[in-house]
Amino acid sequence: MRLSELRLGLLHPRSAVVLHDLGMVALAWWLAMVLRYHLAQAGGMQLSLEEFAVVLAVQGTIFAWTGLYRGLWRFASMPDLWNIARAVALGAVLVGVALFLLDRLAGVPRSVLFLYPLILALLLGVPRLLYRYWKDSRLELFGQRVQRRVLVIGAGRSGDALVRDLRRDAEYRVVGFIDDAPQLRGARVQGVPVLGSMAELGDLARASSAEMLLIAVPTASVAQMRVIVSACERTGLPFRTLPRFEDVVSGRAQRNELKPVAIEDLLGRDAVSLDWERVRAGFAGRHVLISGGGGSIGSELCRQVARLGVASLTLLDSCEFNLYRIARELNAAYPDLLLRPLLGDCGDPAAARHALRVSHAHVVLHAAAYKHVPLLQEQLRQAFRNNVLATRTLAAAAGAAGVETFVLVSTDKAVNPSSVMGASKRIAEMACQAEAQRVPGCHYVTVRFGNVLDSAGSVVPLFRDQIARGGPVTVTHPEVTRYFMTIPEACQLILQAAVQGRSGDIFALDMGEPVRIHDLATQMIRLSGKQPGRDIAIVYTGLRPGEKLFEELFHAQEDYAPTTHAKLYLAAPRHVSAELLDAQLARAGEAVISFDEPALQRVLQALMPSLDWVHNAQPGTVVPFLRGDSGDSA
Repeated sequence: MRLSELRLGLLHPRSAVVLHDLGMVALAWWLAMVLRYHLAQAGGMQLSLEEFAVVLAVQGTIFAWTGLYRGLWRFASMPDLWNIARAVALGAVLVGVALFLLDRLAGVPRSVLFLYPLILALLLGVPRLLYRYWKDSRLELFGQRVQRRVLVIGAGRSGDALVRDLRRDAEYRVVGFIDDAPQLRGARVQGVPVLGSMAELGDLARASSAEMLLIAVPTASVAQMRVIVSACERTGLPFRTLPRFEDVVSGRAQRNELKPVAIEDLLGRDAVSLDWERVRAGFAGRHVLISGGGGSIGSELCRQVARLGVASLTLLDSCEFNLYRIARELNAAYPDLLLRPLLGDCGDPAAARHALRVSHAHVVLHAAAYKHVPLLQEQLRQAFRNNVLATRTLAAAAGAAGVETFVLVSTDKAVNPSSVMGASKRIAEMACQAEAQRVPGCHYVTVRFGNVLDSAGSVVPLFRDQIARGGPVTVTHPEVTRYFMTIPEACQLILQAAVQGRSGDIFALDMGEPVRIHDLATQMIRLSGKQPGRDIAIVYTGLRPGEKLFEELFHAQEDYAPTTHAKLYLAAPRHVSAELLDAQLARAGEAVISFDEPALQRVLQALMPSLDWVHNAQPGTVVPFLRGDSGDSA
């Protein structure tokens, strides 16, 4: 350690600042007196220790009261200069009052009280600005370009690692940490000071001239992330975050990869805790077939199943590009995995039998389905063909092929359907229950959940596209709510249900609290760096045919009970007449072949008598979100 560093280490930085400022007070008072008598060419200048003591005591108290000692010279800026000007002006007034009370300003010319604050402001401000200029220009003296100044939120291990990585990058310069831990206040991490807490973020961002905020708290809960992001938004600065630990572990993100804050970070939920030993035991060494393997749910199921040590993984999908994309990703990530991408329609009996034969499947995860409610409302034939008949075809073929577990990925819209999409998924559940009665050797399990963030058909990509085009963002109704979960969370719970369920079981996932779609739209607009109502309007278009204002999780005839997993609930299956179902599905098959939608309506009415699918559309009016509004209320 150099001698200069040793000397500085003996004195706390705050103490050094206090001594410097008090020394400048004494110097400024002396210079003001000297300058006044020199300009007046008069002798008889008198200075007493008592007078100096009063000036130092009063001015030092004002410095402490105005918070001048809390500022860092390293980040001296215009707010600091304004604070100095305020402190010296107020100090001059109170010094004059104190000296008047002491001895009626005996020996103190009145002009000194005007010269003193001007000199003191210079003596306090110039050293601070010079120090900052010196610190900022040191790197540039060696030919390095100007870097972007950033504050790191979180001074823990992740923040420490982030600073190490950023020092290898010439783009960023970390000027300070923000952390709420009181024991870190005034500390240094990798030589970077911990400046203060989240409550002081706005002031510290301005004082440090930060140009960007980096959130390094990957373990933060969703509630904590909302608080952090709200504070970042109030600064008006761009901000980025490190990925969550579960995303890093799953391979969806790199450890110190900076990314924009996604809506999943704020509207998702805390990480799911699975019984991974049981899940691995249920899948390790097994042959698995996933239908719809290229879709949003199916592709994530593929990623998670591939990590469980399966003997082989077969993907069946009718979309060539989606199948190619997920197969390429899996081959790159798991080169030793026996992967079979099959192009085909699981509603084609020959294709279903072929897929089961070549895959030797022990477990089938059936994720292939049409999911878009308004689109399917006018596409009854396609909804029946793909969601109902294809499910029954694959389920029956699985039973005939000796599959041990067949999992149907269903939806909460099947609980008490108000749409063609929900009704088709409920009939698909009935078809699986009927197969469970016919084939006791295969466990037919159904898993229901609500909307998943960023899935195909979700409002999230729709809002994202509307925001990118400058709006407006369309919301069906100001009070419409939906349950949301992330795709990884939904898929993990599907796997848990697959190993936990018995034949005929219907599981419903704990969806947490419902989210108001208006709030979702507002938050996404803000995350894009714009303001709702000012930069992008929100327009209410009215509920579309088949849509509900609120989703339902439970049916009156299904008694839900908790299971050994906190986020899985078991529903008592409603009675299904296999004979009635077979007869109606036979008619549906004929109607699909002849494209007879009136016949399909009759089938639907026979199987779902409570569904008023023709008259369930709810009219709505278009209500523009006024541009003068703040965007916080519906």
